Amino acid sequence: MSRFVRSTATALVLGSLTLLAAGCKPEGETASTAEAAKTGEEADAAEGSALEIAGLEGEKAQVSYMIGMEMAKSLEPVKDEVDLDTLTKAMKTVIAGEKPLLTEEQAKQVGETFGQKMQAKQIADMMAKAKKNAEAGAAFLAENAKKAGVETTESGLQYKVVTAGDGPRPSAEDTVKVHYKGTLLDGTSFDDSYERGEPVTFPLSQVVPGWQEGIALMPVGSKYTFWIPSKLGYGERGTPGGPIGPNATLVFEVELLDIVE
Repeated sequence: MSRFVRSTATALVLGSLTLLAAGCKPEGETASTAEAAKTGEEADAAEGSALEIAGLEGEKAQVSYMIGMEMAKSLEPVKDEVDLDTLTKAMKTVIAGEKPLLTEEQAKQVGETFGQKMQAKQIADMMAKAKKNAEAGAAFLAENAKKAGVETTESGLQYKVVTAGDGPRPSAEDTVKVHYKGTLLDGTSFDDSYERGEPVTFPLSQVVPGWQEGIALMPVGSKYTFWIPSKLGYGERGTPGGPIGPNATLVFEVELLDIVE
């Protein structure tokens, strides 16, 4: 709920800034009578410019529904923990200026306890996903290693030469230019320079160990497929809040275009 408060506050601040930029004078200046009249006319026009929406007649209803939608989106992660009737009751009480059933101290205690509960749930979910991904990755790599053309290095990295180049191989200290596509084992794409239409340049020292090892095997002009176990990728954490889960095995199609001086 704190995320909703922050996002709503931000929206209100931005809205206020927009109104100030559009209709206010710098400090020390006073609007003329004509300007004031114009501003009043614009306000009247805005008040009568509500959209025609079935079931939502007038600006107040439409704004209220919009705020409700935003609140619902912010509550989506905890929807199973929230009783909407009680939530609505609390909002009506506070907005009406009546005495809430919770004191500020009690609200703080409830919030802290709930936060701890949700944190524990997130940790449990992450551990379950980590175990599932680790088992799926190990099973996949064991089968993949048996396929024709697939090589497995001492570290556990698997690769296959799609196109053999004849240029120099980069060292760990080099900066390289590559095109690549990264996917999860289920085929979900999480990064694709081909789709963006622009190759990427980076020092090899700044990428995950699987990339460092794999690209060092490639002559310039080559295209390889890499299967990177989690220990050589993003490990037990994955990318928090991102597409790569804990202990995820990753698949990359990589084309080494150049070693950048």
